[in-house]
Amino acid sequence: MARTQPSKTAPMADEATTRDLQREETRERILKAAREAFAEKGFLGASTRDIARRADANQGLITYHFSTKEELWRAAADSLFNELGDRLTEHLRAVGATIERHKARAAIREYVRFAAEYPELFRLLVDEGRADDERLRWLIKTHMKPRYEAIAKELLQVAGLDESALPHAFYALAGASSLIFSVAPECRLLTGMNPATKAAIERHADFVAHLFVPDETA
Repeated sequence: MARTQPSKTAPMADEATTRDLQREETRERILKAAREAFAEKGFLGASTRDIARRADANQGLITYHFSTKEELWRAAADSLFNELGDRLTEHLRAVGATIERHKARAAIREYVRFAAEYPELFRLLVDEGRADDERLRWLIKTHMKPRYEAIAKELLQVAGLDESALPHAFYALAGASSLIFSVAPECRLLTGMNPATKAAIERHADFVAHLFVPDETA
């Protein structure tokens, strides 16, 4: 009886899978490094050389995964906003709140936690928000406008605001949720409190949630 020859297909498939995983891992490291660099130095100040160093990757791999610096910046912004959206969706599903006020508070608390974990989101928005250019228009159209409209609708329902107050509420919420973590060294020196501790994050999350969605009065 003829012997069965060992298949070369399985090892080749395993090698291909390993290479795909390595490429994806490298891409994620580059994205993480890009988010940090763009948040710290802005689009113009951040260099692909610095991003490659932070990602512990060859600079040529940035061009391999992202053809231009602009494409890398957009991918970095996409990853931040998509992660925020996923976190909020998963948290609200886990909380299972059915009362609108409770849902709104839960969403605000999770947003504060996200801002504490990823202060680069607020820094990126502040940096990009200062110039009326194509990057800002793309950011508003792709990510900010849908979220502004969703938050506006929520605040109208639960906070008793009229439409004229919504721009003020939107930026007040963004700043109240994020600024303390974006200037953490200042906060530590000024107040003696470390905003990065779990206890401080939870206190801040609860404070902001009740600030914007106060208890109903009799």
